Amino acid sequence: MRSSLAPGPSRRQVLIGGMGLAAVAGVVGPAAIPSPAASFRHHRFQHGVASGDPLPGAVVIWTRVSPTLDARPGSGLGDPVEVTWEVSTDEDFTRIVRSGVVTTDVRSDHTVKIDVDGLLPGRSYLYRFVSGPDVSPVGRTRTAPAPGAIPARLRFGVVSCSNWQAGWFSAYRHLAERGDLDAVVHLGDYLYEYQPGKYTHGHDWDDVRHHEPPHETVTLADYRVRHAQYKTDPDLQALHAAVPFVVTWDDHEVADGWFPGGAFEHQPDEGSFEDRRWAAQRAYDEWMPVRLSGTAVAGDGADIHRHLQFGDLADLTMLDLRGHRDQRLEVDDPRTHAADRSLTGPAQHAWLVDTLRTSTARWKLVGNPVMIAPMLMPPRPSAEEIAVRRTTDPMAWGPAQPNTDTWDGYPADRRRLLEAIGADDVDGVVFLSGDVHTAWANEVEGADGRPVAAEFVCASVTSNNVDDFMGTSPRTVSLAMEEAIVTLNPHVRFVNLDDHGYCVLEVTPERLLMEWWAISDRTDPGAGTRRLAARALRPGSARILTV
Repeated sequence: MRSSLAPGPSRRQVLIGGMGLAAVAGVVGPAAIPSPAASFRHHRFQHGVASGDPLPGAVVIWTRVSPTLDARPGSGLGDPVEVTWEVSTDEDFTRIVRSGVVTTDVRSDHTVKIDVDGLLPGRSYLYRFVSGPDVSPVGRTRTAPAPGAIPARLRFGVVSCSNWQAGWFSAYRHLAERGDLDAVVHLGDYLYEYQPGKYTHGHDWDDVRHHEPPHETVTLADYRVRHAQYKTDPDLQALHAAVPFVVTWDDHEVADGWFPGGAFEHQPDEGSFEDRRWAAQRAYDEWMPVRLSGTAVAGDGADIHRHLQFGDLADLTMLDLRGHRDQRLEVDDPRTHAADRSLTGPAQHAWLVDTLRTSTARWKLVGNPVMIAPMLMPPRPSAEEIAVRRTTDPMAWGPAQPNTDTWDGYPADRRRLLEAIGADDVDGVVFLSGDVHTAWANEVEGADGRPVAAEFVCASVTSNNVDDFMGTSPRTVSLAMEEAIVTLNPHVRFVNLDDHGYCVLEVTPERLLMEWWAISDRTDPGAGTRRLAARALRPGSARILTV
């Protein structure tokens, strides 16, 4: 990327990935693009580049062009602009293998999303965009292995629940600096819909940094502005430029607790929920490197569940557990156990079962936004309640209960799925879950008590977890809660309720290894990291091993 002060066009680029972020003279990363206020000249690529949904011969690449100073995201301003895209096998772009020219305009918020085909399987590629005098940062992406191939190793970053207001995205920086990932799996809550001062950092909801727009997102313009803000984070830009993402949504990409008919956070004075959902999903389609309903063309549909294959070593099946679910019920509602209640919806459920049954992959990974293992949770007191009652015994605060926003709220649907896995002896099923802001390793048992699948749950990037909600010091009251959880739920093989961070999943023919990594302080943009725990699986068994 050339400096914004350079006198003429240049195509010197930063290479992100491999050895990490380049920071030598004349070569700078995405975060170094000056903002319009700090620059003598406006730069058109302020939101970085991204790629996603790798196939053996194709991958989606993305950017956003700001053709003029006033053509801000969500503004509806700015003339149509031509953008050249290039995919190369070398960082100097002397060996361009695919290229083209597209026009983008306000109808897609000046975003550009290209489904690049004609690529070779299991290869790394570099890509960039050119508009007017400006060249984007260079991104690195990688296609999936060829059908039938069994690579020696795959490695995925796994993340969820990244709330801008609750902290800095240091987890993304640490993943970007690794240089050894084939993809990043984001399990949802990529962004949050809240206004400043709501559901932010810690027990007192102190904003570490403020959301834009400065109100809850409701309209298409609102969601576009919020997506754009998140894409200015330097650590998120670095990770997107380093490795392809495979994403699904949870609830906060639209509104807290949403289902097809409404949401906890949607109020009558905010207009039609159907309009709000359309706006949120349209902005998501524009701003994320994802194929919805099978295409990268914005507006072609809103189905996000899909199946990606990484040779015969691993499949990755991504679920939508918001867009087809029945409304959540309270714990004591007898309708919870109704046979016709569904989290996935009948069509997605049948597709999932068929996908697992027919897979030839050794490991069948399922991107599962909410926890699937049955779970009785001890009560979660506040710091004030603990002070008044002078006890840290969680079982003294009332009966343990399930969380009906997860698969626990749809037990008939879960039973049908696990019975299908068990009846057909489908092995190697591993659910990768998010949503609950805490870290878990669970054996998922069938009706006979035998584990038929494993579940690994990643903690949040920044969103509050148990000690934050309680207002207690980390690794104090939570320790008693973790002990109570394991007592109540013997299938839990690891739980941590306090730490924020990310996971790294290593897949080989001989072993699947999940590592949980914790960041030191989400309020510190330079936070360090440490390995928190690791658990493994061997082929043919859903028993989780400590390593």
